Amino acid sequence: MSEIQPNTPDASGFLEPGKGNVQLVYVLYLAGFVVGITPLVGLIFAYINRGKIGGIYDSHYTYAIRTFWIGVLYSLISIVLTFLVIGVVGFFATAIWSIVRCVIGLQKVSRGEAIENPQSWLI
Repeated sequence: MSEIQPNTPDASGFLEPGKGNVQLVYVLYLAGFVVGITPLVGLIFAYINRGKIGGIYDSHYTYAIRTFWIGVLYSLISIVLTFLVIGVVGFFATAIWSIVRCVIGLQKVSRGEAIENPQSWLI
């Protein structure tokens, strides 16, 4: 008698370039607000998989990589400006900017859409 195997997702699908991996990168960036090292893991996944699959996913990988590095730049500027007290506002603005970019990326990849301007410095 044959046993019916449940349809369980394969964890390796998140490591291969494509929709699952892009979603993982965005989630790792968001998890960085709780566990500080996860955005670096997401950045590594984005760099490894960019250019491997093409299509809409390359725009997402570029967008995610730029989100990381621009976020680091904005954070460094906020550190410098903390001495003038305005840097605290900069940290909050950077956090909100990063969250919004990740949510936009997650929504677009879930709908199968590309990022219109992955080179953007804003949203």
